[in-house]
Amino acid sequence: MIIVLSALIAYVLGSASFSIVLSKLMYRKDVREEGSGNAGATNMARSFGKLAGALTLLGDVLKTVLAVVIGRALAGDWGVVVSCLGCQIGHCFPAYHHFKGGKGVAVGLAITAMVDWRITVTVLVVFIITAILSRKISLASILATFSAIPAAFLTVKDWRYLCMIILAASIIIFRHSENISRLMKGEEKDFHFGDEKKGK
Repeated sequence: MIIVLSALIAYVLGSASFSIVLSKLMYRKDVREEGSGNAGATNMARSFGKLAGALTLLGDVLKTVLAVVIGRALAGDWGVVVSCLGCQIGHCFPAYHHFKGGKGVAVGLAITAMVDWRITVTVLVVFIITAILSRKISLASILATFSAIPAAFLTVKDWRYLCMIILAASIIIFRHSENISRLMKGEEKDFHFGDEKKGK
């Protein structure tokens, strides 16, 4: 029951979509009606600029950390595992917002940091290099997510954490299915910050 409680608390925290709240408070718009229609940090940055994207990323990371801290306090390692997954599922499918949320990248990054910093470094390096070379955040997110799996195999000894990383990565890849389709067709657009576009 404590493990289930940890998962439920994490889902509730994960369902708190900072992109939706911030877009309505700061810009009087719903981020889901802008850009790609996704409720995540990337679309916030694409639609409203660097500050909006950074605040959303920070909020998504902090809610994941809070969920994991609570999960660990309640149920130890099992609490961490179910809290990570619960938070990511809540972020991607938030009950407060008709189950239309983000793609889980920021939450996934926070999850790797809670497991092993070396996985986080691997993910960030792959993401940054791919983003710079391709200008496509979706491609960078997908490749960075894939890189977390071999990095976890090399660094994680607890099978529970390894399975959790694989499941979390699978959710992120699933949420990028439309992006993968556009990438394969050569139709995915390059990324530009919203404030950069306004300045043109």
